[in-house]
Amino acid sequence: MHRHLISAADLTRDDAVLILDTAEEMARVADRPIKKLPTLRGRTVVNLFFEDSTRTRISFEAAEKRLSADVINFSAKGSSVSKGESLKDTAQTLEAMGVDAVVIRHGASGAPYRLATSGWIDAVVINAGDGTHQHPTQALLDAFTMRRRLIGPDAGIGHDLAGRRITLVGDVLHSRVARSNVDLLHTLGAEVTLVAPPTLLPVGVGTWPCEVSYDLDSVLPKSDAVMMLRVQRERMNAAFFPTEREYARRYGLDADRMARMPEHAIVMHPGPMVRGMEITAEVADSDRCTVVEQVANGVSTRMAVLYLLLGGNEPAVTHSRTPASATHPHPSERLTATPSTDEEK
Repeated sequence: MHRHLISAADLTRDDAVLILDTAEEMARVADRPIKKLPTLRGRTVVNLFFEDSTRTRISFEAAEKRLSADVINFSAKGSSVSKGESLKDTAQTLEAMGVDAVVIRHGASGAPYRLATSGWIDAVVINAGDGTHQHPTQALLDAFTMRRRLIGPDAGIGHDLAGRRITLVGDVLHSRVARSNVDLLHTLGAEVTLVAPPTLLPVGVGTWPCEVSYDLDSVLPKSDAVMMLRVQRERMNAAFFPTEREYARRYGLDADRMARMPEHAIVMHPGPMVRGMEITAEVADSDRCTVVEQVANGVSTRMAVLYLLLGGNEPAVTHSRTPASATHPHPSERLTATPSTDEEK
């Protein structure tokens, strides 16, 4: 593992599989009556959000608290940033407070990289979304959800997504989720296809490690997972398609289109969903849709990232294995599924 998590493209296959395997152990912790681990006790994590967020911020906060970290939530609105304070000054303020990690979401692409490499702060930096660039923990939780659904929680341990066919549909141009998923899924061996109107594909998409199609109906029958992307109107400064109705007709997922997918195939969405446009209510509420699972898996995946970046070589749980957990041993002996006495206090 690198010291920071800035881009999904920075992860090797072994890095990514280690995170997914660790997240599987963290998910087992979430099934206990007491969901806390003492791993990050005494560590301070700052959630530094310059953009509005609900799922990502709450997910990171839940992950940090379950690992017993001290959490500071920083919102740009109502802070010194709204008075004109720079990212450098904010970082130096956090450095003076002695924080151990910064989870940053920023509207400018490259801001987390700048924070990690500038020397302004000596802390682990985790990218929670920067502009239209990257959102690596979203890609990891998506891959974790795919592996669980398509292979199985226990059967998937140690495995990647080799040979799986994943389709991403919609506003690729403005989507950091799409970029992160293409990078990570390619690393994990999956075959990725982007489906979008030509106006919503970025310049240079031909160099990405994926296929491109403009015909959703032709791709659906051979997809193991279909991820619908939100049309990001807040980032649009022009008319990228004629009408919402026309977009929904060509690129929306409804019950008829879902019926053309293989029986085992799943429907995904990073949220928030715009029902009736990129996805119908019938599809969003179906058993094949994993939106709620993705939220739950996001906490487990972010716990895994925080543990691996901040936990050092200490075991996450310090008690011996139970016979049940020994049945499905983790490749790394650093995690077990048995509560420690520290947790029970």
